Amino acid sequence: MPKCNRFISLLIAFSFWSVPKATFAQALLPHTLQLDAARLERQGLTLAQEAASLGQFQQFELAVPRARLATQLAPKNHKVWFLLGGLYLQTKELDKAITALNKAQSLNPKDADVQFALGSAHFHQKKYQEASAFYQAGLRLKPNDPEGLFDLGNAFYMMSRKPEALAQYNKAVAQDKKFWPAINNIGLILYEQGDVPGAIKRWQDSVAIDKQAAEPMLALAVALYAKGDQKQGLALGEKAIGIDDRYADLDFLKENLWGDRLLADTKKFLQQPRIQSALQRRGTPEAPASRQQQPTQ
Repeated sequence: MPKCNRFISLLIAFSFWSVPKATFAQALLPHTLQLDAARLERQGLTLAQEAASLGQFQQFELAVPRARLATQLAPKNHKVWFLLGGLYLQTKELDKAITALNKAQSLNPKDADVQFALGSAHFHQKKYQEASAFYQAGLRLKPNDPEGLFDLGNAFYMMSRKPEALAQYNKAVAQDKKFWPAINNIGLILYEQGDVPGAIKRWQDSVAIDKQAAEPMLALAVALYAKGDQKQGLALGEKAIGIDDRYADLDFLKENLWGDRLLADTKKFLQQPRIQSALQRRGTPEAPASRQQQPTQ
C-alpha cells in the first residue's frame, strides 16, 4: 500500500502562495490596532511559507515551530492551521495533528484537503471507521480525487470490506490511468481471492508505469516464483530489494496491506539463497521479521 504524497504537493503549493499586500482603511482616523493585526497576520503567513519550504525538505524540527507561531499570528487563516496539522501528521504527532486540523476544519468546513488529512490522521491511529467518514466527507467536496478514492479504499480494506475497497481502487484508476498505487492494491486483493493471473497483470502494469516501484515489483516477483517462473521471479526480487529493502520485512508488508496468502509466499521467497545474498549485499544479514520502520509517505 504505497502512501500518496498529497501533503508534500500541498507544501509546494503553499510555499509559492503569495502573502497578501497591506490594505489601508479609507478613514480619517488612524486605525492602529487594525493595521497592527494586519501586519501580524502577514508576518504569520510569511512564517507559514518558510515552514512549508522547510517541510518539503523534511526539516520538521525547523518547520513545526514556525508553523506553530504562524497560527498565533494568523489564527483565523485555515490554511495555516492545515499546514501545522499536516506537519504534525508527517512527524506522527497524531493527536496534535488532529487538534490543528479540527481548527482548520472549523474555519473552513468546505476544504476537501483538510477532510482528507483528518482521515489520514485517524487512519494512522487505526480508527478506520472514523477515517472512512472523513475520506467520504472529502470526496463529497472533491468527488473525483484519485488519492481520496484510494485512501477510502484503504480504510475499507482495513475494515475487511474488500469488495468496497476494490470498487474505490477501480474508481481511482478510472480518474487517473497511471495511478499505480491503486492498481497495485487491486493486485493485492485479487491475489488473496485466488486470481493470480489478474494480480500479476496489475503488478506488471504498475511496474510499467513506474519502473522504480519496489512494492509491485516484489509482489510480481513472489507471484511469478510461486507459480513456477523461478528465474524471472528471483531476478525481479533482487531488483526490488535493491531499490528498497524495507519490502523484505514481513511486518512492513503487513502494514502495507499484504494479505496472508501473499505474505506466506513472500516468506518462502525471502528464504531463497539468491534473495538472502541480495539482502546481505544491502547490509541485511537475513530477511528481517520485525524491523521497526515506517511506511513510505
